[in-house]
Amino acid sequence: MSSPYQNSSFQKEEQKSPETVDDLMIRDDEGEGDSEERTRTASSVRDIASRIPESLSAIGRDISRTIERAMHAKDDYVVAVKVSPETQEKLEQLVQSGIFRSRAEAAGFLVEEGIKTQSALFDRVQQKLAEIERLRAELRGMINEKPA
Repeated sequence: MSSPYQNSSFQKEEQKSPETVDDLMIRDDEGEGDSEERTRTASSVRDIASRIPESLSAIGRDISRTIERAMHAKDDYVVAVKVSPETQEKLEQLVQSGIFRSRAEAAGFLVEEGIKTQSALFDRVQQKLAEIERLRAELRGMINEKPA
């Protein structure tokens, strides 16, 4: 925003900007005393440039892994659970050891193993649920019967 108090000659000078100098640019008019710094800068630039293909390759691999996990995860369900600090620590140990890629993956494994271990409990629960459903159907039948 311009001020009405500025004169026009000042505005013309302000519009002229000095030559933009990039920190990575090595200017020809720098003195010979800077040759060591120029060599270091050039070496750093070459080092950074040489890492670009490796970085791009790593990014590509990460994207591929993410897509692969997303495609396989479509059959999974996400369940949020609260765990104790001790449980959180144990899950983190499984991840840090490299056994699992994430705490969620470790927790999922442990839940599945717990369900397998408690199969007798789940068999009994299934029987009781079937009995409850039979009783509900019987009650619905009583409601739907029309008195004679």
